[in-house]
Amino acid sequence: DDLAQLPFLTMCIKESLRLHPPAPMISRCCTQDVELPDGRVIPKGNVCCISIFGIHHNPSVWPDPEVYDPFRFDPEKIQKRSPLAFIPFSAGPRNCIGQTFAMAEMKVALALTLLSFRVLPDDEDPRRKSELILRAEGGLWLRVEPLSAGPQ
Repeated sequence: DDLAQLPFLTMCIKESLRLHPPAPMISRCCTQDVELPDGRVIPKGNVCCISIFGIHHNPSVWPDPEVYDPFRFDPEKIQKRSPLAFIPFSAGPRNCIGQTFAMAEMKVALALTLLSFRVLPDDEDPRRKSELILRAEGGLWLRVEPLSAGPQ
């Protein structure tokens, strides 16, 4: 119940997942013909690669897509977007069965960390390295500072 009381933390996590989706791409086999908006048809049986990274960085859906803005996930703004505009855990019948647990785990870990520490990025901007999962080339380095210098 306490996790539901952290809406801004949820917005921050979702914006981070939008910018850096763990799985940058998925593939699916069409189970029926799919007509695209321009009239072309993807025939049943074709395997399609879907770029989650591309969807999450589409400027027609996400203005200034490279800018970190947690307020994109304000509940009022979410209602105005397609539910398929943000799919860090995939979508449909083959989505991640652990997505609710993963979100809860991230909220708990971040909330407990931020109670005691200030977390700052390293001086360098990380470079993305796309493999099966999206990684930061050379790792992601953070500076962690205690919030208070009380007795240890």
